[in-house]
Amino acid sequence: MIQLETVDLRLLRLFMTIVEAGGFSAAQSELNLSLSTISTHFADLETRLGLRLCRRGRSGFQLTPEGQAVYDEARRVFDTLERFRGRVRGLRERLTGTLAVGLVDNTLTDPRAPLERVFARFTEAAPEVSLIINVRPPNELLRDVIGGQLQLAIASFPRIVPSLSYQDLYNETIHFCVADGHPLFTLPDEAIDLDEIRRYRLVARSYWGSRDLKIFAISTPKATVSDMEGAARLILSGAYAGYLPDHYAAPYVKAGRLRILLPKILSYQAPFQVAFDANRSKSPVVDLFIALTREEMTAPEFRSAPVVRPA
Repeated sequence: MIQLETVDLRLLRLFMTIVEAGGFSAAQSELNLSLSTISTHFADLETRLGLRLCRRGRSGFQLTPEGQAVYDEARRVFDTLERFRGRVRGLRERLTGTLAVGLVDNTLTDPRAPLERVFARFTEAAPEVSLIINVRPPNELLRDVIGGQLQLAIASFPRIVPSLSYQDLYNETIHFCVADGHPLFTLPDEAIDLDEIRRYRLVARSYWGSRDLKIFAISTPKATVSDMEGAARLILSGAYAGYLPDHYAAPYVKAGRLRILLPKILSYQAPFQVAFDANRSKSPVVDLFIALTREEMTAPEFRSAPVVRPA
C-alpha cells in the first residue's frame, strides 16, 4: 500500500505540469528540463505509484483513467497545501488592513474567472483583511489604480499605462452578435459582409473608443454603452448589433435569441490581466491576492509569463 508521504511531491508537480501543458514536449520550457529527463522522472512516478498514468503515441498525449484520477487527487493535495501555506503566511505576517479590488462587470458567467474561489482562499488566508470590491468600466479601473483608490484591478484593459505592472490571466473571446428580430438574424451567411452590417445601428463601448467600429470604417455609433449589460440590452432589442463575450452570449445563442455573425472575421480574443502599481501597492496583502488570482485564473499558456512592466 502506498503511503502519501513516500510519494515525491516534486514528481507529482512534474506530472501536473505535463498534464496542464498537454504533453511531455509542451512541458519542456516550463519545467526547464530535457525530454529524456522528464520521461525518466515520469517513469519513476509510475513505478512508485504502480499505475500507468498516460498513453503516448501518434494520437498524442492522453491520460489513462488512473492518470486522470491521480491528477485530480494531486490537484486537491496541492490546493490544500497552498491554502495551508497561505494561512500560515497570514498568521506569520499578521495580514491586516484593507484591500481595494476593482473588477469589470459581467464576468460571473465566465468559467475562466472563478473569482469566488480567489475570494474564498484569500479570506481563509487573511481573515483580518477587509475587502472593498468596486465594479467599473476598465478605463475607470485604470484611473483608480493610478490614483491609489484601488490597489489592483482585473479586466481587459483598453490601454497599457506605463506606470503600472500587468500580469496575464486568460483570454476572453468576444463575438459580434445580432438578436432575433434584427434584419441580419435570418439573412444567409453568404449574404452578410461588412458593407451589409454597416447599414444597421451598431453599439460601441465607450471605454474602447472607436475600436469597436474600426473594422466597419464608421466614426460614430448609433449607441454607446459603458458596460456589457447595456450592450446586451440593446442587442437583444433587435434594433442594434454589437459585441458580447462568448460566455455572456452563450445562453441566448443556445435559446435561439442571439446569432454570432462572421466569427472568422469579427470575433477576437481580449486578454484579461491584473493591473497594479508595483511600487505603491507593494505589500504582503496585495502579493497574496495576486498570487491566488494567478493560481485560480491563469490559463496554461500564461502560467510562466513574467510580470509586464511597460517601458
